[in-house]
Amino acid sequence: MRKADLVNTISEKTGVPKVDVLVTLESFFTEVKDTLASSENVYIRGFGSFVIKKRAKKIGRHIKKNEAIEIPEHFIPSFKPSKVFVEQVKENVNQLPDDKSNVV
Repeated sequence: MRKADLVNTISEKTGVPKVDVLVTLESFFTEVKDTLASSENVYIRGFGSFVIKKRAKKIGRHIKKNEAIEIPEHFIPSFKPSKVFVEQVKENVNQLPDDKSNVV
């Protein structure tokens, strides 16, 4: 599902105009990004948490030059689904016929 599909689905289910749904979604995405950029986590009960994870420095390899390089410690955004979310997905995915599941 793409963002446009999500906007269409929400608009159809709620009766809210697509433009308003799009503006709301964009505002949500921007707020999550800004909050994570300011080193704060975002917790949404029943859905999940958007958190910042620290990656330790490590030695990597520059493939073209075949030499070792040091990758400094850095922070990355991450999403951790809530227990309710995980259980709901497990229940619904197990009910799908084999040809409909997208399990890799």
